[in-house]
Amino acid sequence: MTPPFIESYAPDAHVSAEPKALNNGLPKKRVGIIGGGTAGATIAIRLAALGLETYVLEKKKSLIDGPPMCHLHAGGNLYREIPDEDCIDLLKQCIDIARLYPHTIDVRPTVFAVPKRDDDSPEDLFPRLNKLVKAYSELVEQDSANKVLGEPEHYYQLYSYEQMLKLAKQKQVAKPTSLDEWMIPVAKHLTLDKLKFPLIVAQEYGWNIFRLSASAQLALAQYKHAHVLTSTRVKNVSPVINTNNDKQTLKWRIEYQSEPNLDEQPDTQTNTQTNTQVDTQTIEVDYLINACGFQTGIIDDLVGVDVKRMVEFKASYITHWQGAGGQIPEIIIYGNRGTPEGMAQLTPYPNGYFQIHGMTNNITLFNDGLADATPMSAQPKLPNKYLHYIKDGWDEAALQTRTQTAIDYVAEFVPAFKTANKQNNALFGGQQIPGDDDTLRVADVSLYSHINYARAENVKASSTLIAADQIVGEFIKLGIISSDPAVNHHRSTHQWSYLKHNSSDKIGEVARILAHERGFPIDMAELNNSL
Repeated sequence: MTPPFIESYAPDAHVSAEPKALNNGLPKKRVGIIGGGTAGATIAIRLAALGLETYVLEKKKSLIDGPPMCHLHAGGNLYREIPDEDCIDLLKQCIDIARLYPHTIDVRPTVFAVPKRDDDSPEDLFPRLNKLVKAYSELVEQDSANKVLGEPEHYYQLYSYEQMLKLAKQKQVAKPTSLDEWMIPVAKHLTLDKLKFPLIVAQEYGWNIFRLSASAQLALAQYKHAHVLTSTRVKNVSPVINTNNDKQTLKWRIEYQSEPNLDEQPDTQTNTQTNTQVDTQTIEVDYLINACGFQTGIIDDLVGVDVKRMVEFKASYITHWQGAGGQIPEIIIYGNRGTPEGMAQLTPYPNGYFQIHGMTNNITLFNDGLADATPMSAQPKLPNKYLHYIKDGWDEAALQTRTQTAIDYVAEFVPAFKTANKQNNALFGGQQIPGDDDTLRVADVSLYSHINYARAENVKASSTLIAADQIVGEFIKLGIISSDPAVNHHRSTHQWSYLKHNSSDKIGEVARILAHERGFPIDMAELNNSL
């Protein structure tokens, strides 16, 4: 079902036609996707575009309402500890996902600064940055439409201490049109004497979760065979084995309850029961996809799959600061994760709103916020207080304390930010980490061909389209969809149906409704600069 507020902004819904390549004698299959976060929603778009009968079951009121998101990691420059190969993968994935969701990207650079207290040097990142420039250039040569991050030769630029002093004397412009103009407020507000030089400025853009949610919901509204069941809790999944002419086929039965007030009900992981009586409904699907985010292990347990994973509770904080004087870049101050001097991240939104990450245990991270799976269950058990936060919202005192700590942390390097005002919300949630490496930043899909089951685990949301591709490859191998190359033409050319019928303005209208419904300033649903 399409949520009513989406229908009101989607008069052209259900306008796309099923690809002819799927009518080559292959019966249409049903696919069930449990979880409507970035992974589940993106996979659903990919499969619905192929003509598959696609069901998305999401317990929240709308799609893509999960862990904090703010940044298109187009090169992974935030993560000094990951391999260069992972950074190149992130670059490719970000370009790909930006072409699927172009109206979600806020075009502004990101400043990366190494503080003097840090053991590393800015020069340590130069070899990686040059590899990224080369990789980006090659992608643009392959397809000029891949040039979504500006000119490859301008992917990054360096600024010396002397250059910053000169820029600090210039008049700030309200809407920057050059990199130097973007750097004027940075030069004026950043405490330069606490930093090592040069500063690195890269074309890593903002990524707006409210516009992403709106884009996904409008995209799925284009297809009659895409069924989005929000406010829906999955109660059980079980195998269904059919025998016909001595040939067995495996399907999955999904039992679920659609509850309009589900966001107010206790969470499955707490094992508490509700007295509300709701009818249980069922659907049988030919293939089951687990995209449950941090609760992926619950479905793994039901299916009977044993896997190692971790879950981490993380949060970022919303503030309002009118002292910037106009648009500014995102600012990253490097630091070692989990230490009192962890990385600080100041992410700008329109009209003076900012999102803050501080990779310390007093801000974004939590002393007891990392949980492991056990031999008894594939689902790591977060402390109940974090499940309560995810389900019911923050404790007011804890939220205010951590937000103020975040403001003070940024103000060490941007002193004027001390006057920023706390807001009454945060972007937070549980993040799944496949395996046992908490530095992992690139992940995709695990396929279980023998039981028609897949699990999507994406540490970074930009990996989701690649994950969808892997599932499509599996479907071709299993004969669920045709191997005719024409089937994937829309994917290779990024000719996504919803982009023909939904403008940035329409996506913005829905995004503003979502921001308001989730308790955030509607300005955070806007973009400073569009692709």
